[in-house]
Amino acid sequence: MVTVRAVIALAVASYWFIFQMDVHNVFLQGDLLEEVYMTVPDAFSNQGECTKVGHELLIILVYIDDLLVTGSNLSLIKQVRKDLEERFKMKNLGELKYFLGIEFSRSQKGIIMCQRKYALELVSESGLAGGKPATTPLEFNHKLTSVKFDQLIHGKNATDDAELADKGKFQRLVGRLLYLTTTRSHIAFIVQVLGQHMHAPKVSHMEAALRVIRYIKTVLRLGLFMPAGRCQQLVAFCDSDWGSCVETRRSVTGYVVKFGEALIS
Repeated sequence: MVTVRAVIALAVASYWFIFQMDVHNVFLQGDLLEEVYMTVPDAFSNQGECTKVGHELLIILVYIDDLLVTGSNLSLIKQVRKDLEERFKMKNLGELKYFLGIEFSRSQKGIIMCQRKYALELVSESGLAGGKPATTPLEFNHKLTSVKFDQLIHGKNATDDAELADKGKFQRLVGRLLYLTTTRSHIAFIVQVLGQHMHAPKVSHMEAALRVIRYIKTVLRLGLFMPAGRCQQLVAFCDSDWGSCVETRRSVTGYVVKFGEALIS
């Protein structure tokens, strides 16, 4: 999703047009029981395609059955969309509104990327629609530890924080939270911490993951803003928390990459 954020940030900063197309794919409409071998056309061999026609730059992003076309020349974009429709079975969806579960709202000031619908579904499927909201995604100074660390410190008979019987439920939940970080960068830290315990999750890990869901309830409308402007400077920030890992005493490093004022990674 870094590619999507980067392209959107570039398009907004450059005041480009952004259009979306839907690719008809029969394999997504039902159960496929046979083995199918497919060859991807050369024009779509990469996730993103950047083409320069004369002095005009055109960017095409392809994700399974969704396609974005962006550039500064409206007539060139229309021609490319027409050519694609003639060669492939596609449907024009107009200007970018909803892409890969992300809602896009554009104004003169920029574009807001929001996953409100996705977040609502996550809260509902977790059974926390009527649960008590949390004010923060993680308790202050709360450290998550592994099973091996607990056994080393408390002995092999430690049962206060048992390992989960159903690991798949925790792994699916963390995977969905990971996708939510596309527009919710403030939960990226706790999600990556939870991701470190995917192989052997404990009860406390599940409780921490559910707390993130309860926090999401309080910020459903929160999104990522990509401001419009001519600033196209790429800036990166990095910071380390020295020896903060309770198990290995290693440092924890965080980073932010911005294109102008837009967060892309």
